[in-house]
Amino acid sequence: MCGIVGYVGSEQAGPILLDGLSKLEYRGYDSAGIAVRNDETGEFQIVKAKGRLHELYIKTDGGRTTKGTCGIGHTRWATHGEATEINAHPHYSDDKNVVGVHNGIIENYQELKEKLTRKGYSFYSETDTEVVIKLIDYYYKKYLGTPVDAINHTLVRIRGAYSLAVMFKEYPGEIYVARKDAPLVVGRADGASLCGSDVSPMLKFTRTVYYIDDLQLGKLTKDGVTFYNLDGDEIEIEPKTVNWDAEAVEKCGFEHFMMKEIHEQPKAITETLNAYIKDGVFDLSAAGIEDDKLKTYQRIYIVACGSAYHVGVAAKYVFEKMAHVPVEIDIASEFRYRDPILMKDSLFVVISQSGETADSLAALRLVKEKNIDTLAVVNVTGSSIAREADYVMYTYAGPEIAVATTKAYSCQLINMYLLSMAFARAKGLTSADELDKLIKALYALPGQINEIIGDKERIQWFASQFSTSQDIFFIGRGIDYAIGLEGSLKTKEISYIHSEAYAAGELKHGTISLIDKGTLVISVATQDALYEKTVSNIVEVKSRGAYLMGITNSGNYNIENTVDFVVYVPRTEQYFTTSLAIVPLQLLAYYISLARGLDVDKPRNLAKSVTVE
Repeated sequence: MCGIVGYVGSEQAGPILLDGLSKLEYRGYDSAGIAVRNDETGEFQIVKAKGRLHELYIKTDGGRTTKGTCGIGHTRWATHGEATEINAHPHYSDDKNVVGVHNGIIENYQELKEKLTRKGYSFYSETDTEVVIKLIDYYYKKYLGTPVDAINHTLVRIRGAYSLAVMFKEYPGEIYVARKDAPLVVGRADGASLCGSDVSPMLKFTRTVYYIDDLQLGKLTKDGVTFYNLDGDEIEIEPKTVNWDAEAVEKCGFEHFMMKEIHEQPKAITETLNAYIKDGVFDLSAAGIEDDKLKTYQRIYIVACGSAYHVGVAAKYVFEKMAHVPVEIDIASEFRYRDPILMKDSLFVVISQSGETADSLAALRLVKEKNIDTLAVVNVTGSSIAREADYVMYTYAGPEIAVATTKAYSCQLINMYLLSMAFARAKGLTSADELDKLIKALYALPGQINEIIGDKERIQWFASQFSTSQDIFFIGRGIDYAIGLEGSLKTKEISYIHSEAYAAGELKHGTISLIDKGTLVISVATQDALYEKTVSNIVEVKSRGAYLMGITNSGNYNIENTVDFVVYVPRTEQYFTTSLAIVPLQLLAYYISLARGLDVDKPRNLAKSVTVE
């Protein structure tokens, strides 16, 4: 949530900051602003705008009205105070000695605000961020110290999650950054330094980045970067190389990032498979986990949020059927508050695209206190969850810009399949021939997904017929229920249509009362062992007047006797059908949203990376 960018170098900062903020729009925001230090006068030029980034672009003529080579920018998601221009970042001290931007929530800001008021400070906004900036100013003047001293004193006093980028009037050409439980990345290019909430704003300039830890600081100048601990001592942080390229965060001819990312799923799946399968043999040594260790685990806990949680639901069926390992799956925001009782000899798996999801990170830390081994499945190298877990299975989806996840979800599924296979092998439950068969099926998935995408015009036509629906229901059994959960989420988050997914066997227990004449019901029936039972459930809702769309495997043509519209997906191993059956539902949600004239990539009230509770 929210987005921070910073640039110091030889080029004009304003256009660079706006371009960087455009790469962070997926994080969700309702206002934006930039601050650039004028190289000649030394004054800060602060420009803010409510609404989309386009408003700020117009106000600054694309950033060109701000003159200077050092600046910071921010996209704000309103938390403390309404979405107004005055509450937008950057914020500044009374005399504009200190200017800064902030992501996160400061829990004790009211107490600090009262203290600063007694010290003579006045406040123009409703935000916690203004309090932080003025607290930095207070300590800077009280101790007559350096920016590092002032920020360190501030970090000791504030409670909550935050990332900060701050400029001081008396320190031209310098940006100071700090973080705790909120993402912030520092980049180093030739003659320039940058910072951002993720790497996407800096890919045009560099692939060399630094991930600072909690309660660490950084000083950025055009000549280099310096890092400090909470005592103010200089520390070394190892640079990392980002493999993503700038083109990965551009639309490349597609109307929306979501459609581009749907098309990128075959490539992303292939690259994820290649990370763990070499010459037809797979191993998880890249994740740091060996078969001998997997043998010792008697239970798996999976914790995640949103779409990642739905990956976990599908994975539960796969693990228990393939590897005979009991699995418990929890929503991260509930897990940490239910005082979980965890069995020893268990593996805790946390799934997060960004690796910064606040509830998932908190759950991980809780489990580590209980001395349970932890495995992260994340897409971002160096993210907080990746750094803190015992083992890491990266997904290789590349940057995902659309708020509604597609390719990251698909890559998370692949990692769960591979982990299930590794458990089955370690426990002697599968033969080499069976593993070879499964690997071949996995490598066939990209081509099969391309086949499904090739049928998108039919799905677009169908979506146009139901774009005015008030309710859409998804039903399925077993893995098909997990598919329905994700399909329903895709529908509601980008089309704003009320949508729910139900286990088909639960229809009689209340849900069927919601079915009315013309209600769209989408039935997923890809599991051969459950196919007939699901069809009987389809008949039940049809008799209540529902309009039925079916998703099933090629060859199940008798379903046409029951449903009104059907999408066939290629056959694969029963464990892997989620990877195929989800694609028509991604396309359906996309085309419904398009038909309704909505912003597909940036749905209202949602953020890509939820870094606050």
